[in-house]
Amino acid sequence: MLSVSLFFSSSSSSHLLFLSKTLTKRTCFSSLVTMSINLNAHAFAGNPIRSKTPKAHDPLSPSSAFQSLKTHLLQNPETTSLPPPPKSPLFKVLPFRKGRPLASSSITGNNDDDVPSWHLGWISLPDCKYFLGKCGVDLTEDSLVYLGSKVEDDVVYWAVDVSGESRLVPELGDNQFCFVELRTLMVATDWSDSIAMGELAIAGHARALLEWHNLSRFCGHCGEKTIPKEAGRRKQCSNESCKKRIYPRVDPVVIMLVIDRENDRALLGRQSRFVPRMWSCLAGFIEGKA
Repeated sequence: MLSVSLFFSSSSSSHLLFLSKTLTKRTCFSSLVTMSINLNAHAFAGNPIRSKTPKAHDPLSPSSAFQSLKTHLLQNPETTSLPPPPKSPLFKVLPFRKGRPLASSSITGNNDDDVPSWHLGWISLPDCKYFLGKCGVDLTEDSLVYLGSKVEDDVVYWAVDVSGESRLVPELGDNQFCFVELRTLMVATDWSDSIAMGELAIAGHARALLEWHNLSRFCGHCGEKTIPKEAGRRKQCSNESCKKRIYPRVDPVVIMLVIDRENDRALLGRQSRFVPRMWSCLAGFIEGKA
């Protein structure tokens, strides 16, 4: 574990990262502010949800779970004559609005100085039906994305895109939720909390899949519309003479903290669009880079 101290100078040529016990940010308008940092962990790595695809007959598989979920969500117990759906695993759904996951924060201690802890706004199936109806969102295959499952808990996790809803957030149960930017959650996360880090990784994975769905609505080969397959894990061209299969993109990237031989200085950079006094480690796409 490496801890660093960050000094922000008014000079454009003397922004250095110095080694110390804590990450320290200093500005000409404020006193020292410290926070711990663990450079051994990646903010969006370590997704705890099972990624291996179960067999098709397994209730936790994407196809079986998706059919069961649709039956539950689309069935109206007051008007339907269909038999009740067979026993299925527990479903947890994470709504997203414009790339922001639903989240909530709470303070566990009694002190005024206690920092709030956040958690993702997973909602149960009944709450999901209420939530979608309240927001006026029509449930479609494009809205549901299979994230994975936990065999030990018999739980299947989903993401739902509710970007079309007009109101920001309804109140679910006794907790007030809101849609929060992933970078905000990353800054608010205690990196020593493995559960919070796992939820951050799940949210990052879900956002990437939903964004891919929004950007791949048409076939790049013939231009026809694409339709989701395997519970949103891939898409396929709707043109019968094409039927091109489309899978989520994987863009290799690298982020690095360049330090000197003595381990007491580091190289940072910034873009013109950054807010004042904001600096970053060096990062970029691997493709096309020297």
